[in-house]
Amino acid sequence: MEQALLEIGPSQLLVALGFIVLGAVTSLVHGLGLERDLFWGTLRTFAQLFVMGYVLTLIFRVRHPGPVLAFYGVMILSAAWIIRSRVSERAVAFFFPTLASMLAGYFVITYVVTAFVVGVQPWWRPQYFLPLGGMVIGNSMNAVAIALERLFGELRRRRRDVEMLLSLGADYKEASAETFRAAIKAGMIPSINAMMGVGIVFLPGMMTGQILAGADPLVAIRYQIVVMLMLVGSTTLGTLLVVWLVRRRCFGPKHELLLR
Repeated sequence: MEQALLEIGPSQLLVALGFIVLGAVTSLVHGLGLERDLFWGTLRTFAQLFVMGYVLTLIFRVRHPGPVLAFYGVMILSAAWIIRSRVSERAVAFFFPTLASMLAGYFVITYVVTAFVVGVQPWWRPQYFLPLGGMVIGNSMNAVAIALERLFGELRRRRRDVEMLLSLGADYKEASAETFRAAIKAGMIPSINAMMGVGIVFLPGMMTGQILAGADPLVAIRYQIVVMLMLVGSTTLGTLLVVWLVRRRCFGPKHELLLR
């Protein structure tokens, strides 16, 4: 007999806060200076997730794709803004190319998964589209940030080689080809590494959640396989589009390198 999902009440949440206390004590004892970050991180976790829970309760009741897609767009906008704050680059305006790439690439991936792989009817059904899309955005956000950091860092590190190639008649694509490949590879590696350890080193979130909810483990496994493959596709498409668009902005109208 399958057991219903066990609810977590306020007292259990207070017990779980002991893990934060452990982190804060460790920070104080060793002088890490992370107490403030732990406090605000915990506060934001509670606030953001509870607000999200209420918002999703309302969105799950809609019968039109408009609010669902609008909410999905807000999720991507927030992710692009987080990337902008994490990537320490001010010489190149990369926010709008990043946002456009994520909007196009992630919608395609989420649409294909919900409409053709899972077979949801209608494809925008929020109970499927938003959780799957959120996994695409959350995992690929880190990949895009890593790829952009590598792009800017490699162009600066290899500036002399790039400028030498430009002086010999190469265009910006030819001069930065090696950097372009390195940036995309850096963004893709984390999702590939995750596939290597899934099921042996760790049980992913979606599979764990379904099992805790009482789903058949074999059904949960099939969903998780789809998710892992989806994340490789989203990180590939996301990093490819972003690096392709942003790389051009690293060079001037005469293909001169702008980064110094």
